[in-house]
Amino acid sequence: MLAYTYVKKGLFELREKPEPELSDTRDAIVRITLGSICTSDIHIKHGSVPRAVPGITVGHEMVGIVEQVGSDVHKVRPGDRVAVNVETFCGECFFCRHGYVNNCTDPDGGWALGCRIDGGQAALVRVPHADQGLSLIPENVSDRQALFTGDILATGFWASRISGISEEDTVLIIGAGPTGVCTLLCAMLKRPERIIICEKDPARSDFIRKHYPDVLVTGPDTCREFVMEHSRHGGADVVLEVAGTEETFRLAWECARPNAIVTIVAMYDRPQILPLPDMYGKNLIFKTGGVDGCDCDEILRLISEGKIDTTPLITHTFPLDRIDEAYEIFENRLDGVIKIAITPAGSMESI
Repeated sequence: MLAYTYVKKGLFELREKPEPELSDTRDAIVRITLGSICTSDIHIKHGSVPRAVPGITVGHEMVGIVEQVGSDVHKVRPGDRVAVNVETFCGECFFCRHGYVNNCTDPDGGWALGCRIDGGQAALVRVPHADQGLSLIPENVSDRQALFTGDILATGFWASRISGISEEDTVLIIGAGPTGVCTLLCAMLKRPERIIICEKDPARSDFIRKHYPDVLVTGPDTCREFVMEHSRHGGADVVLEVAGTEETFRLAWECARPNAIVTIVAMYDRPQILPLPDMYGKNLIFKTGGVDGCDCDEILRLISEGKIDTTPLITHTFPLDRIDEAYEIFENRLDGVIKIAITPAGSMESI
């Protein structure tokens, strides 16, 4: 089968590989019907994910149809439509039992698919711990509606949940990329008094204004003053940092009111510094780390009920055999791209 492969730093290639096989009784084999490209894939390409293994098939955003299951898989069966979780977790260790599935102690625990084991920019993928890693897609939910469930939607849902957003809050979200928009959609479920998006890209700012007219939009140069003007207690009650730069990291705590929660959603290329003398007296609570993707069944229920819709994020569709072109557009933000759907090789049918 064709599989998009991490060859070495700076190089991905579409290569022929053997189809995956069950290697554990808890595995499932899923035939991919729709995938996508994530910014984390770009991080792998440029060597910013040291744990990524050269030779693996990349890709961790995908939905598909179950083809085979091991004897200890009970949640799904062949023929089921499923969303695949970005994280692999056993469901049994200390961290899984407490909902911290990103820290699962299984050898494949955490972000494994498309990073340490073969992922889904291919025809087929092997999913370890399938009872935890696969979620059934409701009949009234399309592949496009479900596509981001296991990664960026799970990230936005996790970030909003741990941020403790209340209906009295002013919430600042820094970054209106795909993960930022998913974080916005999940924050909106909490019905805060006010949401402010900070974004420097005019096209992405316009996207927010078009699709979410009740959300306030500002740029990084005016963000601090804008937040002070539109909050009641000297800053945002909750800040979610989704952009991932040194400037936005600083902006996050500068725009937070004293005793606020600052949730770090972004993945950074370099260490960030907490300038504690400058922050003295703000008494901030920082929440950090990767997504704990244990809410996918609930996310799919919300999609089915019409409470979450990420389909406007899909601006482009490419077949797998043109994935080099798709990466070029996505990485360089060409042609107004937000997210790209990847169909099976040679296929461009509407899904």
